[in-house]
Amino acid sequence: MIEARAQNDARQAETSGMRNGKAGAGLWVAMLGVVGIGLSVAGAEVPETNPEPRPLEIAAVVTAAAQGDATAQPSVEAPPVPSTAHAGRVGPVTGFPIPRYVSMKASEANARRGPSRSHRIDWVFQRRGMPMMVVAEHGHWRRVVDRDGVGGWMHYTLLSGERTAIVEAEMVSLYQRPDTGAPVRATAEAGVVGRLRECHPDWCLMEVGGYRGWVQTSAIWGVEPGEEFD
Repeated sequence: MIEARAQNDARQAETSGMRNGKAGAGLWVAMLGVVGIGLSVAGAEVPETNPEPRPLEIAAVVTAAAQGDATAQPSVEAPPVPSTAHAGRVGPVTGFPIPRYVSMKASEANARRGPSRSHRIDWVFQRRGMPMMVVAEHGHWRRVVDRDGVGGWMHYTLLSGERTAIVEAEMVSLYQRPDTGAPVRATAEAGVVGRLRECHPDWCLMEVGGYRGWVQTSAIWGVEPGEEFD
């Protein structure tokens, strides 16, 4: 009964979204203000050794495309549910698809060599909202990797089911509609992390720095090709 309750808690934690703070760090909005790194949440671990920080700080810029966008406010909509794009393979603990995308709930999280606190820390991830891919499960632990394939085992409390993505293209436009002929609301540089509100084939509605617009999935990491959710 205790194990079943613990597993149920793990499922709820992974599908919960972050409602406080902006996704990402080091974002400049309208070239004026800085959106700082969010505070750590309860449960974030303190490194036991001196592993290499991951990732290194990335300078990222978000530029408003129109004066009217300067007053845009962050959305408080509920986060999307986990995708079923990999329904053919599921995790033995949560029953969710493997692999699947999640995001970092904490502003600092240790990635360990194995699924327990007795294993050494290989990496310390230091970016709240960073998209991660879950590739394995064991008890309260999830093996995750970033866009470069770097990662390790993290406790489930350090992760969130809210979907985010990181810009990989040198510059990406946030369009008013999922159409390259639509007006551009803002542009974001490589390294910007934003929340994904919904995705359809080739396009995702992304929010970053208070701006919201449609981006092409080929320009971001954190969503499968052809994946859909809302």
